[in-house]
Amino acid sequence: MWIAPLGGASVLAGSASETSAERFSYAMPTPPAQSLQLSLDEAMGLFLRQNLDLLIAKFGIESRKGQEITARLFPNPVASIGTLSSYTEGRTLSSGGQVVGQIQQLFELAGKRGYRMESAGFGTQSAEADFENAVRQLSYTVKEAYYRIQLAQRRLALAEENRDRFSRILEINTIRFKKGYIAEVDLIRIRLQFIDFQSQVIQSLQEGETARGDLRQLLKLSAAVRMELTTNLEFKRLDPDMARLRVVAMDARPDLRAKRLIFSQREADRELAKAYRVPDVTIGAGYAVQGPRGPDNSNQVALNFGLPLPLFNRNQGGIMQADAAVQMAEADLMGTLNQVENEVDVAYRNLIQSRRLVEAFLEGVLEDARATLTIVERAYERGGATLLDLLDAARTSRTIQQNYFEALFNYQRNVLQLESAVGQDITW
Repeated sequence: MWIAPLGGASVLAGSASETSAERFSYAMPTPPAQSLQLSLDEAMGLFLRQNLDLLIAKFGIESRKGQEITARLFPNPVASIGTLSSYTEGRTLSSGGQVVGQIQQLFELAGKRGYRMESAGFGTQSAEADFENAVRQLSYTVKEAYYRIQLAQRRLALAEENRDRFSRILEINTIRFKKGYIAEVDLIRIRLQFIDFQSQVIQSLQEGETARGDLRQLLKLSAAVRMELTTNLEFKRLDPDMARLRVVAMDARPDLRAKRLIFSQREADRELAKAYRVPDVTIGAGYAVQGPRGPDNSNQVALNFGLPLPLFNRNQGGIMQADAAVQMAEADLMGTLNQVENEVDVAYRNLIQSRRLVEAFLEGVLEDARATLTIVERAYERGGATLLDLLDAARTSRTIQQNYFEALFNYQRNVLQLESAVGQDITW
């Protein structure tokens, strides 16, 4: 409903010619875009507070804690009440019957409750390790999306610089063509190159929007929020100790810790399965109240003791299943150990190679490409270079700079992959 003051009156509905969408647009104006400045650390803090996948993982911990509470509980006692009656010699239920009340309690033997509590405790710790592993994996995704935005911004700045450069060249040569100083084919070549740079601007804008959408989703931010990233994509030399990284990974990786805890849980489950070979005892006590025409013993007390005889079922199948589960958990643990070792090794080698490439660009190749384009452009303006020389220099400069941005991003991504493989941040 749209209400607008008109001479003290209120309009409760739009005119007949208005559509419902138009009336709704009046009632719900589009809010202005919010601006949010985010450093990488601030983005990570927001991610840890608001990411929905992490919230789901936290619920998994609470579920395991509930299982841990259940494992500590004792079996409930069983209360029963019944009647006995004899209808001979004129007796009825009210005059000659018995009311019998009884309580029975099951007592678990062979440490079953202790093994069950131990298994549930390992399950809770495993869920906590799984949560930490979710943080590890998603942290890499957040940081990678953050730097993808920075890469797109670098590409956009380069494309806009080249587009503006050739916009000026196109404007000047259009005048020269009209005066007959250059051929039409040269003007067409300049125009095509300008369009190529313009398409690169659009492509970089699209890549940046895609990366921003990914980051906003990870941080649970509205699409109306305009993010301004303050942590730049820049080269910082990292020379980690490979031997130390292997040791740290074996201790710090939460997925590896989770597999160790699962293995311990399966061992506790196996001991619980073996304990079920021992039958549990049921002890009960009861009291019977008789009518006035009952037998001589008007009130009776009953005690009973129940023990299943393990003649056939000694939980043979359960023990076999528990043994297989232990072996599967052990194999899974060994496989994860091998996976972690290889991930650290591959991430380290990729980091070293990408670092060498970035350093090669920084040794002067990048500046040479920029300087060459400037020199050729000035020579072309004075007639000392051909149009083909200018186009070749522009493409070479663009390619070198784009390759540098890619190398810089790949280096930063390899740093993130190494940190994820190790399971903790690596100090510079």
